Amino acid sequence: MERLKRLSDDAIRRVPIHFKRYLYNKINWNRQLIGISGARGSGKTVLLLQYLKSLQNKNSGLYVSLDDLYFSQNNLVYFAEEFSKFGGKYLLLDEVHKYPNWSQEIKNIYDSLPDLKVVFTSSSALEIHKGSHDLSRRAIIHNIAGLSFREFIEIKYNKKFPTYSLEEILNNNNKICTSIKDKIKPIPLFKEYIENGYYPFFMNTETDYLKQLVNTINIVVENDLPAIYKIDFSSILKIKNLLYIISKIAPYKPNIEQLARQTNTSRETLLKYLYYLDKAQVLQWLGSDTFGINYLNKPEKIFLGNTNIAYAFSDNKADIGSIRETFFLNQLSVKHTVTYPKQGDFMVNDKYLFEVGGKNKTQKQIAGIKNAYIAADNIEYPFMNKIPLWLFGFMY
Repeated sequence: MERLKRLSDDAIRRVPIHFKRYLYNKINWNRQLIGISGARGSGKTVLLLQYLKSLQNKNSGLYVSLDDLYFSQNNLVYFAEEFSKFGGKYLLLDEVHKYPNWSQEIKNIYDSLPDLKVVFTSSSALEIHKGSHDLSRRAIIHNIAGLSFREFIEIKYNKKFPTYSLEEILNNNNKICTSIKDKIKPIPLFKEYIENGYYPFFMNTETDYLKQLVNTINIVVENDLPAIYKIDFSSILKIKNLLYIISKIAPYKPNIEQLARQTNTSRETLLKYLYYLDKAQVLQWLGSDTFGINYLNKPEKIFLGNTNIAYAFSDNKADIGSIRETFFLNQLSVKHTVTYPKQGDFMVNDKYLFEVGGKNKTQKQIAGIKNAYIAADNIEYPFMNKIPLWLFGFMY
C-alpha cells in the first residue's frame, strides 16, 4: 500500500492542469461508480490524475494501475477494503482490462463499500456491459475520443474556443467562422492537426510522434486485444496483416471473401477481427443503418480510426481525399450517428446528407436533395451549403 500511495502521489504532482479534455466537466464525479473507456493514448490516465489533484483532501484519493505487479498477487477487493479502512474515499483504477476478475470485484466493491467512490478506465475495445458481472446498472460509462481540432488548438496554442452543435454549424456557420478567424488562421493549423494532433501525447514527442503512434497501435494489437478477447499469437499476426492491408487502401468498400483469403481466415473470423479493431478505435466501421456495428454483418465501408493513423502508416503520403472523409467521420461520430447513404458520402442522424471534398467540390452528387451539404477543405468561409471542413472539428 505505501509503495502504491507514493507512486500515486508522484503521478498527481506531475500531472498538468492547464488543459482539461472536453469530457472532464461532463462527468458527475460524485457518483459512486464511473467508467471511462477510450483508445490507448487518448488521455484517460491524465483525466483521473487531474481529478485527484482537484480534491481538497489529497490523502483521501488514490490512483493505481491494475497492470502493476502488486495485483498479480493481491486481490483488488481486499485492497479496496484496506484503503477504505484507513480513510480512503476515492479509488481510481486504471487499465482494468489487465486484471482478470475486474467486473466481479468492482461489483463487490460497489456493493460492500458504499462510501467509496470508484472511477475505472479501460480500453475502448472492452465492452463493459458484457463483463462477467454486468456493471451497466451500477456504473455510468463515458467514452473519451481523441483530441478534436478545437482541443488541439487549445492545448498547443492556448487559444480557447467554445464548442458548437451540428445545428449551429449548419445554420450559423458564417458568424462562427468569422469569430474563429479573428483569432487564428484555421487552414494551416488544420493541416498540422490532421497529421500530428489527434492524440494528446503529441505534446511530448515532437518529431517521433508518428513512430510512437505506430508503437501504441502495436500495443493495442499485441496486449489489449488478447487481454480482452483471449486471442492467440496466430490471431495477432493475422490482425496485423489485416491492418497493414487496410491501411494501404482505406477508406474502401470491403470484399470480405477476398480479404479473408488475403489474411488466411474465414469470413466470420475476419469480421470479428474488423469488429475488434473498430472497438479499439484503430479502424472505423461505417454501416448503412443506425443500429450500430455487429460482426455478423459486413460493413459498407472501412476507414482508419483517425487521420493521424493514416499518416503513420503511409510515410506522410496519405491520400488527401481519404484524409478528408476520415476526419469528417471521426469528428461527427463522437456525438452523432453516421451511416453510409445511397447518395453522397455520409448521412448524419438520418437527416443530414454530406458530401466531403476540396474547395472545388460541386453539387452534382447531392443536387436537389433536402438538408444536403458539402464539407469542403481549404476554404475559410462558407458559401450557401458549402461549409469549411475544419469547422466540424469544433463540435466537442
